[in-house]
Amino acid sequence: MKFEVNAICAGRAANFRGEETSAIAKQPVAGPVQIGTEGLEVDEQADRSVHGGPEMAVHLYPSDHHAFWREQIGQHTLLSEPGAFGSNLAVSGLTEAQVHIGDQFRFGSALLEVNQPRQPCWKIEHRFGVKKMVAAIIASGRCGWYFRVLEEGTAQAGDTLERVSLGASDWSVEQVFKAIIAGKGTQDELRELSLLESLSPKVRAKAAAKLR
Repeated sequence: MKFEVNAICAGRAANFRGEETSAIAKQPVAGPVQIGTEGLEVDEQADRSVHGGPEMAVHLYPSDHHAFWREQIGQHTLLSEPGAFGSNLAVSGLTEAQVHIGDQFRFGSALLEVNQPRQPCWKIEHRFGVKKMVAAIIASGRCGWYFRVLEEGTAQAGDTLERVSLGASDWSVEQVFKAIIAGKGTQDELRELSLLESLSPKVRAKAAAKLR
């Protein structure tokens, strides 16, 4: 299972709304990029309490979803940018239904592991200037996901993202998002997810908090 990475994107923290700053405006970078356990060496996150760090080191929002958004919001100029949703990697042909928690991917010399779906926030709507995008993400499951970095390395645009190990085959990113973030999980599913070691600790805690 190999997919070409069409762009590696990074951003710098900048004024966003009022006193808020954000680095969601990711742009393609040229040449080799160092990928460490905290994320891309050239990337920034404005609020490290909710973005970045070992459990959110690299973000992938499927390029295939841009077509869905064109249907939803029209030919928005941002949809021509590979990092429009704050994604670090631009990849086509790979979506949440095909990727599982714990799947490991070789990218350049780095080894990445899928560890959680992305929970959408208001910054997406503010960046696009369009309301109800978060609700559309929750309803559709088009969330994207995060990788942790198991082995640091370097990669560049044009390299392949190759799955080298299958994780929890019963738990695709799509299923985890539906169960926890969209709030549709059964008690048995939430209990199982609260114990899934390859799932990020914060998301396991969310699952546990929903148990009665």
